[in-house]
Amino acid sequence: MDRLLSMRVFRKVVDEGGFAAAARALDLSPAVVTRLVADLERHLGTRLIQRTTRRLAITEAGAAYAERVQAILAEIDEAESALAEAQREPGGVLRVAAQPVLATQFFAPMAAAFRLQHPGIAFDLHVGPPDEGTIEGHDLTLLVTRADFDRAVVARHIADADVLLVASPAYLRRRPPPTTPADLAAHDCLVLRTPGAAGRQWTLTRAGDPAHAEPVRVRPVLTANSSEVLLQAAMHGAGIAPTTPQLAGGLLTGGELVRVLPDWVMGRYTVHAALPSRRYIPRRVQLFLDFMANWNRG
Repeated sequence: MDRLLSMRVFRKVVDEGGFAAAARALDLSPAVVTRLVADLERHLGTRLIQRTTRRLAITEAGAAYAERVQAILAEIDEAESALAEAQREPGGVLRVAAQPVLATQFFAPMAAAFRLQHPGIAFDLHVGPPDEGTIEGHDLTLLVTRADFDRAVVARHIADADVLLVASPAYLRRRPPPTTPADLAAHDCLVLRTPGAAGRQWTLTRAGDPAHAEPVRVRPVLTANSSEVLLQAAMHGAGIAPTTPQLAGGLLTGGELVRVLPDWVMGRYTVHAALPSRRYIPRRVQLFLDFMANWNRG
């Protein structure tokens, strides 16, 4: 007996509500469908379907078995699909969502480098703050999170990032660069508005020594809920802003921004890639997840 075929036929009989309908759906003869279900019942030693001249009734054992069979067949189909996909050149569209600053400073350069390796994969990017349906509606969603990140979300850790302070060369020509955290009190500061955060007080810790913390009361000249706005304002000389190497790395390398107080940090963020499900991850998604993790380790 081909047990897998018998299971598929039995499940189709349950779904279609009859042997004849299942036979049409599977392009088999009704006699073959009836025989395969009977073979399965003999193998299991129990009646799965009560047959009458007027209707078909699933037994209690048959209903329980049908539910388990559906899960088994789904796993088999996923395994076969994953194997077939792994043997093909990866392709398709990868749907990504990202907060604005992550999209421009983090995702964009990686996407360009990734497509050099996998030209068959295209991206469809949604830029905006994440909402309730964002994660479910995309293959992956890039998030900047703190230590209290909701671990109930299915997510892969991509990178850790210290929060740095940066300013433009033009601003630092106008104002003497701070040499201690206390000096920030006399500077124009660009503050990220976050829930529960005290925007007028920054706490800096010496890099590599989180026990050595120094609070300082700053003077915000711009408060915003967008890291992208703060980075753009800092680039144009508005003041000193917090950011991360992942978000401002290109601007620091290009000289548009300069790190301030390089021996100090303002905490730590993590970049996560949130997924809609852990059950089946398409190969193109897995490839990009691995690429992002390796990119940031390099």
